[in-house]
Amino acid sequence: MSIGALIDVAGLSVSFATRKVVADVTFQLQPGEALGVVGESGSGKSLTMLSLLGLLPEGAHVQASHARFEGRDLLGLEAAELNAIRGREIAIIFQDPLTALNPVLTIGRQITEVIRRHFPAVTKTEANQKAQKLLVQVGISDPALRLKQYPHQFSGGMRQRVTIAMALAGQPRVLIADEPTTALDVTVQAEIVGLIQRLRREAGLSVIWVTHDLALLARIAERVLVMYEGRIVEDAPVEQLFTAPKHPYTQALLASQRAVEG
Repeated sequence: MSIGALIDVAGLSVSFATRKVVADVTFQLQPGEALGVVGESGSGKSLTMLSLLGLLPEGAHVQASHARFEGRDLLGLEAAELNAIRGREIAIIFQDPLTALNPVLTIGRQITEVIRRHFPAVTKTEANQKAQKLLVQVGISDPALRLKQYPHQFSGGMRQRVTIAMALAGQPRVLIADEPTTALDVTVQAEIVGLIQRLRREAGLSVIWVTHDLALLARIAERVLVMYEGRIVEDAPVEQLFTAPKHPYTQALLASQRAVEG
Protein backbone atom coordinates (compact mmCIF):
# COMPACT_ATOMS: atom_id res chain seq x y z
CA MET A 1 0.00 0.00 0.00
CA SER A 2 1.19 3.52 -0.79
CA ILE A 3 1.83 5.22 2.56
CA GLY A 4 -0.74 7.90 3.23
CA ALA A 5 -2.93 7.04 0.25
CA LEU A 6 -6.66 7.62 0.79
CA ILE A 7 -7.58 5.02 -1.82
CA ASP A 8 -5.26 2.16 -2.73
CA VAL A 9 -6.41 -0.33 -5.38
CA ALA A 10 -4.47 -3.34 -6.69
CA GLY A 11 -5.47 -5.91 -9.29
CA LEU A 12 -9.11 -4.84 -9.60
CA SER A 13 -11.19 -6.71 -12.17
CA VAL A 14 -14.89 -6.52 -13.07
CA SER A 15 -16.66 -9.26 -15.02
CA PHE A 16 -20.15 -9.91 -16.36
CA ALA A 17 -20.73 -13.64 -16.90
CA THR A 18 -17.59 -14.77 -18.74
CA ARG A 19 -16.64 -11.33 -20.08
CA LYS A 20 -14.03 -9.31 -18.19
CA VAL A 21 -14.65 -5.58 -18.74
CA VAL A 22 -12.09 -4.22 -16.27
CA ALA A 23 -8.81 -6.07 -15.83
CA ASP A 24 -6.03 -5.76 -13.26
CA VAL A 25 -6.52 -2.07 -12.45
CA THR A 26 -4.06 -0.65 -9.93
CA PHE A 27 -3.89 2.96 -8.70
CA GLN A 28 -3.70 5.20 -5.64
CA LEU A 29 -5.34 8.48 -4.70
CA GLN A 30 -3.44 10.77 -2.36
CA PRO A 31 -5.02 13.25 0.09
CA GLY A 32 -5.90 16.49 -1.68
CA GLU A 33 -5.03 15.10 -5.11
CA ALA A 34 -6.92 15.77 -8.34
CA LEU A 35 -6.69 12.50 -10.27
CA GLY A 36 -7.93 12.27 -13.85
CA VAL A 37 -9.20 9.05 -15.42
CA VAL A 38 -9.50 9.29 -19.20
CA GLY A 39 -10.51 6.93 -21.99
CA GLU A 40 -13.12 6.42 -24.65
CA SER A 41 -16.64 5.22 -23.88
CA GLY A 42 -16.59 1.59 -22.77
CA SER A 43 -12.99 1.70 -21.54
CA GLY A 44 -14.05 0.81 -17.98
CA LYS A 45 -13.59 4.21 -16.32
CA SER A 46 -16.98 4.48 -14.66
CA LEU A 47 -17.25 0.76 -13.87
CA THR A 48 -13.96 0.95 -11.99
CA MET A 49 -15.20 3.79 -9.79
CA LEU A 50 -18.67 2.34 -9.26
CA SER A 51 -17.16 -0.99 -8.22
CA LEU A 52 -15.43 0.70 -5.27
CA LEU A 53 -18.78 1.90 -3.94
CA GLY A 54 -20.73 -1.29 -4.59
CA LEU A 55 -22.89 0.42 -7.21
CA LEU A 56 -22.45 -1.97 -10.13
CA PRO A 57 -25.51 -3.46 -11.86
CA GLU A 58 -26.76 -6.93 -11.01
CA GLY A 59 -24.62 -9.72 -12.42
CA ALA A 60 -21.30 -7.92 -11.99
CA HIS A 61 -18.49 -9.82 -10.31
CA VAL A 62 -15.66 -7.83 -8.71
CA GLN A 63 -12.36 -9.14 -7.44
CA ALA A 64 -9.08 -7.52 -6.43
CA SER A 65 -5.93 -8.06 -4.43
CA HIS A 66 -7.26 -5.15 -2.41
CA ALA A 67 -9.35 -1.99 -2.82
CA ARG A 68 -8.73 0.00 0.33
CA PHE A 69 -10.01 3.28 1.67
CA GLU A 70 -7.81 4.37 4.58
CA GLY A 71 -6.85 0.77 5.17
CA ARG A 72 -10.37 -0.67 5.03
CA ASP A 73 -10.95 -3.04 2.12
CA LEU A 74 -14.09 -1.75 0.42
CA LEU A 75 -14.82 -5.06 -1.29
CA GLY A 76 -14.86 -6.94 2.00
CA LEU A 77 -17.15 -4.65 3.96
CA GLU A 78 -20.66 -5.55 5.10
CA ALA A 79 -23.47 -3.56 3.48
CA ALA A 80 -23.93 -1.35 6.55
CA GLU A 81 -20.22 -0.56 6.71
CA LEU A 82 -20.11 0.32 3.02
CA ASN A 83 -23.20 2.50 3.41
CA ALA A 84 -21.41 4.41 6.15
CA ILE A 85 -18.60 5.23 3.71
CA ARG A 86 -20.71 5.79 0.58
CA GLY A 87 -21.80 9.42 0.55
CA ARG A 88 -20.16 10.18 3.89
CA GLU A 89 -16.50 9.52 3.09
CA ILE A 90 -16.64 9.01 -0.69
CA ALA A 91 -19.32 10.77 -2.74
CA ILE A 92 -20.07 10.68 -6.45
CA ILE A 93 -21.52 13.11 -8.98
CA PHE A 94 -23.16 11.30 -11.89
CA GLN A 95 -23.26 12.22 -15.58
CA ASP A 96 -26.97 12.92 -15.87
CA PRO A 97 -28.47 14.99 -13.05
CA LEU A 98 -32.01 14.41 -14.30
CA THR A 99 -31.77 10.66 -13.68
CA ALA A 100 -29.70 11.13 -10.51
CA LEU A 101 -32.52 13.12 -8.88
CA ASN A 102 -35.91 11.72 -7.87
CA PRO A 103 -38.52 13.59 -9.96
CA VAL A 104 -41.32 13.23 -7.40
CA LEU A 105 -39.42 14.55 -4.37
CA THR A 106 -38.54 18.17 -3.69
CA ILE A 107 -34.91 19.22 -3.84
CA GLY A 108 -35.07 19.98 -0.13
CA ARG A 109 -36.31 16.49 0.72
CA GLN A 110 -33.50 14.91 -1.27
CA ILE A 111 -30.71 17.00 0.24
CA THR A 112 -31.97 16.85 3.84
CA GLU A 113 -32.35 13.06 3.62
CA VAL A 114 -28.64 12.80 2.84
CA ILE A 115 -27.77 15.07 5.75
CA ARG A 116 -29.94 13.25 8.29
CA ARG A 117 -28.81 9.81 7.11
CA HIS A 118 -25.16 10.64 7.75
CA PHE A 119 -25.72 12.90 10.77
CA PRO A 120 -28.62 11.34 12.75
CA ALA A 121 -28.37 13.89 15.58
CA VAL A 122 -29.24 16.75 13.22
CA THR A 123 -32.84 17.93 13.54
CA LYS A 124 -35.16 18.52 10.61
CA THR A 125 -34.83 22.29 11.03
CA GLU A 126 -31.03 22.11 11.22
CA ALA A 127 -30.93 19.88 8.14
CA ASN A 128 -33.03 22.42 6.25
CA GLN A 129 -30.67 25.21 7.26
CA LYS A 130 -27.66 23.15 6.17
CA ALA A 131 -29.37 22.39 2.85
CA GLN A 132 -29.91 26.10 2.23
CA LYS A 133 -26.24 26.79 2.91
CA LEU A 134 -25.24 24.02 0.50
CA LEU A 135 -27.35 25.54 -2.28
CA VAL A 136 -25.71 28.91 -1.74
CA GLN A 137 -22.31 27.21 -1.71
CA VAL A 138 -22.93 25.72 -5.16
CA GLY A 139 -24.23 28.99 -6.57
CA ILE A 140 -28.03 28.65 -6.30
CA SER A 141 -29.76 31.78 -5.07
CA ASP A 142 -33.03 32.04 -3.12
CA PRO A 143 -32.37 28.69 -1.41
CA ALA A 144 -35.46 28.67 0.80
CA LEU A 145 -37.69 28.76 -2.28
CA ARG A 146 -35.53 26.38 -4.29
CA LEU A 147 -35.67 23.69 -1.62
CA LYS A 148 -39.44 23.53 -2.09
CA GLN A 149 -39.17 22.97 -5.84
CA TYR A 150 -38.83 19.79 -7.92
CA PRO A 151 -36.05 18.78 -10.35
CA HIS A 152 -38.10 19.65 -13.45
CA GLN A 153 -38.19 23.28 -12.26
CA PHE A 154 -34.41 23.56 -12.61
CA SER A 155 -32.26 23.90 -15.73
CA GLY A 156 -29.72 21.19 -16.54
CA GLY A 157 -26.87 23.21 -15.08
CA MET A 158 -28.83 23.98 -11.93
CA ARG A 159 -29.78 20.31 -11.52
CA GLN A 160 -26.10 19.42 -11.68
CA ARG A 161 -25.39 22.03 -9.01
CA VAL A 162 -28.05 20.34 -6.86
CA THR A 163 -26.37 16.93 -7.28
CA ILE A 164 -23.07 18.53 -6.24
CA ALA A 165 -24.79 19.94 -3.15
CA MET A 166 -26.11 16.46 -2.38
CA ALA A 167 -22.62 15.01 -2.81
CA LEU A 168 -21.22 17.60 -0.39
CA ALA A 169 -24.00 17.04 2.15
CA GLY A 170 -22.14 14.15 3.77
CA GLN A 171 -18.94 16.22 4.04
CA PRO A 172 -16.92 13.60 2.10
CA ARG A 173 -13.17 13.44 1.81
CA VAL A 174 -13.23 12.03 -1.73
CA LEU A 175 -15.40 13.27 -4.56
CA ILE A 176 -15.77 11.18 -7.73
CA ALA A 177 -16.91 13.36 -10.64
CA ASP A 178 -18.14 10.90 -13.26
CA GLU A 179 -18.30 13.02 -16.44
CA PRO A 180 -20.46 15.60 -14.63
CA THR A 181 -20.52 18.04 -17.56
CA THR A 182 -21.35 15.64 -20.42
CA ALA A 183 -25.02 16.64 -20.76
CA LEU A 184 -24.39 20.38 -20.45
CA ASP A 185 -23.58 23.11 -22.96
CA VAL A 186 -20.06 24.52 -23.13
CA THR A 187 -20.68 27.59 -21.01
CA VAL A 188 -22.38 25.63 -18.23
CA GLN A 189 -19.65 22.96 -18.43
CA ALA A 190 -17.05 25.62 -17.61
CA GLU A 191 -19.15 26.87 -14.69
CA ILE A 192 -19.50 23.37 -13.21
CA VAL A 193 -15.79 22.61 -13.60
CA GLY A 194 -14.91 25.91 -11.94
CA LEU A 195 -17.36 25.18 -9.13
CA ILE A 196 -15.87 21.77 -8.37
CA GLN A 197 -12.35 23.20 -8.47
CA ARG A 198 -13.33 25.92 -6.00
CA LEU A 199 -15.04 23.45 -3.68
CA ARG A 200 -12.01 21.21 -3.82
CA ARG A 201 -9.78 24.05 -2.66
CA GLU A 202 -12.17 25.24 0.05
CA ALA A 203 -12.96 21.81 1.50
CA GLY A 204 -9.60 20.13 0.89
CA LEU A 205 -11.25 17.39 -1.16
CA SER A 206 -9.50 14.69 -3.10
CA VAL A 207 -11.19 14.52 -6.51
CA ILE A 208 -11.28 11.79 -9.16
CA TRP A 209 -12.31 13.25 -12.53
CA VAL A 210 -13.69 10.63 -14.91
CA THR A 211 -13.84 11.93 -18.48
CA HIS A 212 -13.07 11.34 -22.15
CA ASP A 213 -11.79 14.92 -22.44
CA LEU A 214 -8.01 15.19 -22.22
CA ALA A 215 -8.12 18.95 -22.72
CA LEU A 216 -10.19 19.24 -19.54
CA LEU A 217 -7.71 17.18 -17.54
CA ALA A 218 -4.84 19.37 -18.75
CA ARG A 219 -6.42 22.20 -16.76
CA ILE A 220 -7.62 20.45 -13.63
CA ALA A 221 -5.71 17.21 -12.92
CA GLU A 222 -2.36 16.67 -11.28
CA ARG A 223 -2.05 13.06 -12.41
CA VAL A 224 -3.83 11.08 -15.12
CA LEU A 225 -4.74 7.43 -15.58
CA VAL A 226 -5.35 6.44 -19.21
CA MET A 227 -7.72 3.49 -19.66
CA TYR A 228 -8.07 1.39 -22.78
CA GLU A 229 -10.18 -1.77 -23.12
CA GLY A 230 -10.57 -2.13 -19.37
CA ARG A 231 -6.93 -1.61 -18.43
CA ILE A 232 -4.79 1.27 -17.24
CA VAL A 233 -2.22 1.69 -19.99
CA GLU A 234 -0.56 4.81 -18.60
CA ASP A 235 -0.28 6.51 -15.20
CA ALA A 236 1.64 9.78 -15.22
CA PRO A 237 1.77 13.36 -13.92
CA VAL A 238 -0.31 15.54 -16.21
CA GLU A 239 2.66 17.53 -17.56
CA GLN A 240 4.55 14.34 -18.43
CA LEU A 241 1.51 12.82 -20.08
CA PHE A 242 1.11 15.77 -22.44
CA THR A 243 4.79 16.30 -23.23
CA ALA A 244 6.06 12.71 -23.36
CA PRO A 245 3.20 10.17 -23.60
CA LYS A 246 4.52 6.62 -23.59
CA HIS A 247 1.63 4.42 -24.70
CA PRO A 248 0.46 4.43 -28.34
CA TYR A 249 -3.16 4.87 -27.23
CA THR A 250 -2.28 7.97 -25.19
CA GLN A 251 -0.36 9.31 -28.18
CA ALA A 252 -3.40 8.70 -30.39
CA LEU A 253 -5.71 10.47 -27.93
CA LEU A 254 -3.44 13.51 -27.86
CA ALA A 255 -3.12 13.55 -31.64
CA SER A 256 -6.89 13.40 -31.97
CA GLN A 257 -7.32 16.26 -29.53
CA ARG A 258 -4.79 18.43 -31.34
CA ALA A 259 -6.49 17.74 -34.65
CA VAL A 260 -9.83 18.88 -33.21
CA GLU A 261 -8.22 22.03 -31.80
CA GLY A 262 -6.79 22.74 -35.27
